[in-house]
Amino acid sequence: MITKQHLKVFFRSFMISFVILGSTSAAVLANISPETTQTISQYGSRGKEVTAVQQALKERGLFHSDVTGYYGPITEAAVKRFQKQQGISQTGIAGPATLKALGISIGSLPAATEANISLLARIISAEARGEPYEGQVAVGAVVLNRIEHPSFPDTLSGVIFQKGAFTAVTDGQYDQPVSDSAYSAARDALNGWDPTGGCIYYYNPKKTSNKFIWSRPVVTVIGGHRFCM
Repeated sequence: MITKQHLKVFFRSFMISFVILGSTSAAVLANISPETTQTISQYGSRGKEVTAVQQALKERGLFHSDVTGYYGPITEAAVKRFQKQQGISQTGIAGPATLKALGISIGSLPAATEANISLLARIISAEARGEPYEGQVAVGAVVLNRIEHPSFPDTLSGVIFQKGAFTAVTDGQYDQPVSDSAYSAARDALNGWDPTGGCIYYYNPKKTSNKFIWSRPVVTVIGGHRFCM
């Protein structure tokens, strides 16, 4: 038979255990390094940020291998050497503090809000007016890919209005009426459709003689545009 005394003893034991567990959890959380709480690049990671980390370390003479975009033991060791130089906890993880010290900043893809759709649609309409629908989505995808690339600004507006990035912003086309298809293309791009496979450049070979852009490896051709890395 369970008496009131039994219940009191049980409840007291439960509360003591709860307090101890809660205190332990709080202590563990308090000791977590800032480098490990918002980690993107660490051993086993792949991607643009890893490429940027390797390139930055290579420029500092700390990474003695090819830039591959894969975070393996060589990258981890180089990160630890850099962290030691900077007085950062030597975790081998390229967390926020390490990225900041390396001068690397990479944005996140914006949500498909009406404001972002309108902003992206305007540059799509200006840059890809007359292109097939897939080509319009592709131009939008390039804009978004730049946000996640370390060589470009970290926001949608920052990429669009980056000085010299899009001629349509300066020649008046950006201020022209936006086509309905551009709004749809912007929505599709913001929702993840990327016909370019990750490209960050595009050009019309009939309209540009820029040596740099012609030197970029072409990934795909859609309509009148060549899309490249």
